[in-house]
Parts: sequence; C-alpha cells; structure tokens
Amino acid sequence: MTITEDTRPALGLPQIQSLAAADMAAVDALIRDRLSSDVVLINQIADHIISAGGKRLRPMLVMLAGHAVGQAGPEHHQLAAIIEFIHTSTLLHDDVVDESSLRRGRSTANALWGNAPSVLVGDFLYSRSFQLMVELDRMPVMRILADTTNRIAEGEVLQLLHVHNPDTDEAAYLRVIERKTAVLFAAGTRLGALASGVDEATQQALYDYGMHLGYAFQIADDVLDYSANAEELGKNLGDDLAEGKATLPLIHAMAHSDDATRERLRRIVQDGDASAMPEVLAAIRATGGLDYSRRRAEEYAEAAERALDGLGDNDALAALRGLARYAVQRSH
Repeated sequence: MTITEDTRPALGLPQIQSLAAADMAAVDALIRDRLSSDVVLINQIADHIISAGGKRLRPMLVMLAGHAVGQAGPEHHQLAAIIEFIHTSTLLHDDVVDESSLRRGRSTANALWGNAPSVLVGDFLYSRSFQLMVELDRMPVMRILADTTNRIAEGEVLQLLHVHNPDTDEAAYLRVIERKTAVLFAAGTRLGALASGVDEATQQALYDYGMHLGYAFQIADDVLDYSANAEELGKNLGDDLAEGKATLPLIHAMAHSDDATRERLRRIVQDGDASAMPEVLAAIRATGGLDYSRRRAEEYAEAAERALDGLGDNDALAALRGLARYAVQRSH
C-alpha cells in the first residue's frame, strides 16, 4: 500500500452510502438468506427487526475498513453480516431488559410478541453469527468475535449495575460504552482490515478508529435523548431517564449543580422519574451538560480521525473520516 498525504476531504453520509451501496446490497442479501429458519416465529421476529431499517453502520464499517487498506470481497460481506447479527441480537435483548416499546419509530419485538420470544430469537441470531464465523475457518476471526461478544455481555451486566444508581460517574459511564458499543465498532473495523491481509499495525489503527468512533457515536446518542425531536429520533425522548440510566449530560449536571439540585437529581435517577424531565433539562442547561457532552463526543471523533493518519488517501478512508464527523453532527 502506498502511503500518501491525507488530502481528500471527508465524505458526507449520502456520498458514503453511495460508495458502499453495492457492498451493502450484497451484505443485505446474505443477511436475509442466512436469517431463514423453518421455525416461523424466528423468521417473523428476525425480519421485523432487520427490516426496521437503520443505517447498517456497523457492517458498513467492515466494508469501508477493508477497502481503506486493500481489496474487499465475499469474506468481508460475511464478516459484515456476522457483525450485524451480533448487533441485532443485542437490540432484541436490550429492549427486553429496558422494557422498551419503541425503536426506530416502530414497536419493538418484545412489545409485539413478548419478552420470551424476543430473548430466544436474540439467542438464535447470536448462534447464527457463530455458525457464519466458523464457516470462515479462521482462528484470528473467531478469537476477535468471541472476545467481543464476551465483552458486550459484560457491558450489559455492567450497565444493569448502574441502573437507578445516582453515583454513576463519567468513568463508570465510559466503561459501559466501551463494552456495550465501542468494542463492536472496533471489532468490525479490525476484521475489515484483517480480511484485507494487512499487517498488525494497520489492523490496530483501524481498531483504534472503531473504538473512538464507538465512544463518539454513543455519547452523541445520549445527547440526542435530551435534545432531539422525538419523531425524528424514532424513540421516546427521556427513555434513558425513565429507565434510571444516568448518561453523560445528567452525570455532568449532578456533578456541577448546587447541593439541593444534586439531591433532587439523585432522587429522580433512583426513581426513574420521567415526569421530572423538565427539571432535569433545566439542570442540564444550567450546568452546560449538553455542550460538555458534545465536546467529549467531538474529542473522540477527532481521535478516530487521527487514528487513520498515515494510512493513505482513498475514497474509503475519506468515508471513514466522514462517519466520524457524522457521528457527532447527526440529528437522529
């Protein structure tokens, strides 16, 4: 790979999606083919969540990382499908744990079919992802994905420990993000590089990019829960508060409020009192919680871009830089 100066401007989301369109069509076809089961309920629930849309960001990262440092083909498509299956299974489990009724503007699977079927189909998707990875018969791939899914499970439990916990601080919040969100981004970008046959240092650079992008994406997501248009966001605003989750805007507000306000915010977190949203928003505004959180997201997005320095100059790298910027500039 020839190393050149990074001169190409970052791409916007429509350009990125156009660049990745052919690969993503192949990934989608593979996903739908490998979703099929002779158990009808599995097909119904899996199709409901897969067809809900979304930007397919995680599998797209696999493809872009592969193209950024070399050629990408069928192995990348299979790795991208694996990453999407893992992600989708976590969504099914998350919605049950969080008792969510809305995702991407549609009723969740657990709201339509109940908790037990949602959990079990999530298990089916997890195990299907492992069938797909075994087919590739590459130990480094299996090791990365086994470690990643284990970390995600740790993150789920870690987050559970912080539900209704007003003592959750920024460090604890970031530990949850690392395991619940960032590790899957990082696995996707590392696997894309690995399948392109590049050296360990290049794989690590793409891994670092994915990890930083995951932090940026999730912090920005948590900002949107206190600032977005609910219809555009596709879920109920204040869901995090109702679930007793203290995310960064609220953590910052509790750390920088006066004693009386801090105690009130602590009780709201303990109770998961969504009706107190106006009070919480007032405290977040008074302490600059949204601006602080946006700055933290931007710092991670900038770190993601820096991780790509020296890798060269091509459309896929420009797309990866564009996704880092999109992560913190989006409105949903």
